[in-house]
Amino acid sequence: MSLKHAVLAALLEGEASGYDLAKIFDVSVANFWAATPQQLYRELDRLAEAGLITARVVEQERRPNKRMFSLTEPGLRDLTAYTSSPPRPSAVRDELMVQVQACDEGDTVAVRGFVAQRMETARAKLARYDRLREWMLAGRDEASYLDEAERVGPYLTLMRGRFFEEENLRWGERTLAVLDRRALARSRAAEELAAGVRPDQGAVAGLAGGHTGE
Repeated sequence: MSLKHAVLAALLEGEASGYDLAKIFDVSVANFWAATPQQLYRELDRLAEAGLITARVVEQERRPNKRMFSLTEPGLRDLTAYTSSPPRPSAVRDELMVQVQACDEGDTVAVRGFVAQRMETARAKLARYDRLREWMLAGRDEASYLDEAERVGPYLTLMRGRFFEEENLRWGERTLAVLDRRALARSRAAEELAAGVRPDQGAVAGLAGGHTGE
């Protein structure tokens, strides 16, 4: 997928300025395609030059003039053709996962903190997605919306973003529980070692206490 088609798909919502598109990407597209405002503006210029979108200038009295972009018929045909092509496999690169994989030999406390930060980010995204979901539903239940809405693509991608962040939270909770349990076990072992208790001494003592002799 290229930014080109992400922009064309966003313009299915209707005419929008570059600023409007930046907000759309930040709120509802970022969960599957990230782009900076600078990247968006450059792409809009390329699409306009290619005739895939049109740009009209709106004059404003107290602010700079703005350009409003909309899909053209060639742009719609290009996007339609794109949807019939098989997508390329997603390439996942997650630095946190590398740190987690190496945590046994690294700074486990720091890695635990990074996992907790990821969870906080997931909670913030879920809250934002839920606000967007309520706005899209506009008082309707989900089943009615999916049956009656003119377009469901934006809602389906929103669902994907929500499921992804919910899974981040489930994974984070499990990971923190494992790291905390292992840290507690190591702490107890260190305390016993400092007290001069061998790892197997407790078990030996228990056997000795249970031996009645003859």
